Amino acid sequence: MTPPDSRTPVRFGVLGCADIAWRRTLPALCANPDATPVAIASRTPQKAQRFADRFGCAAVHGYDALLARPDIDAVYVPLPAMLLAPWVTRALEAGKHVFAEKPLSASRAESEALVRLARERGLVLRENAMFLHHSQHARVADLVADGAIGELRGFRSAFTIPPKPDGDIRYQPEVGGGALLDVAVYPLRAALYFLGPELTVVGATLRRRQGAVLSGSVLLTTPSGIPAQLSFGMEHSYRTDYEILGSTGRLSLDRVFTPPASWQPVVRVERQDHREEIVLPADDQFARVIEDFVGAVVRDAGTGSELDASVRLVGLIDDMTRQAVYADR
Repeated sequence: MTPPDSRTPVRFGVLGCADIAWRRTLPALCANPDATPVAIASRTPQKAQRFADRFGCAAVHGYDALLARPDIDAVYVPLPAMLLAPWVTRALEAGKHVFAEKPLSASRAESEALVRLARERGLVLRENAMFLHHSQHARVADLVADGAIGELRGFRSAFTIPPKPDGDIRYQPEVGGGALLDVAVYPLRAALYFLGPELTVVGATLRRRQGAVLSGSVLLTTPSGIPAQLSFGMEHSYRTDYEILGSTGRLSLDRVFTPPASWQPVVRVERQDHREEIVLPADDQFARVIEDFVGAVVRDAGTGSELDASVRLVGLIDDMTRQAVYADR
């Protein structure tokens, strides 16, 4: 499809009335001068109207009706993980650029098919891996590359959240996918960011309840033997951090996945005879990820190598589920 003129805001439609859309993504989209919401669709008209009233757009009953609109350039898809692939497919087939929630699908095969379709149609496809767009991670990568902790020796990360109310969609494996697709994707994607795309699963343990994964731990390794030890779950106290281990020291950072826009990250660097805290500037990762997507649409950038990590992510999840030791409760 022809990209919108760079002086004209990219016109967005939204499939679904998810909480993340209400709290974070749509406010960031509305704040971007190069983007504007045109319509939001729901199977429940009242939900769509509530969003439409707040964000100044049209309420549409049904997802197909929104995809048929000619006044929409791009579609944001904040649907549950197990429903993403079919609706991302329909949006691409309708000629719309797509910004989807993470992970892009529930399996490597599905994600590969989506990327292939986007490339065939010349459309931009991105997943909302918003935390990677926060400037703190690039700064940490620079510190490691500059030898602040010597040679890289290991990576550790955890993302855990308190239990959700009974009946929450995350406890419905046929729709939400449990902690694997909702929480584990964060430390897994961080490990890919810092250690590279050739990570493989060494072993994993997963706790389940009625088929839904509640929590787990996984050990990964690079071809050269650098390990990544990751923990995740939704039956814990809140924790979101990572630690990078080196030959001469270690580097750690808190609030790495869900920092508020006002949060000033503090990088802690520790060596044998040296301790240092580096205060980084605040950043708005939701604003940054919207800028990235809108910029790609305006430039007619298509779908390049950005999605390789998205495909690799769900490939690792596939491997984890096959190799894991399960504990059912």
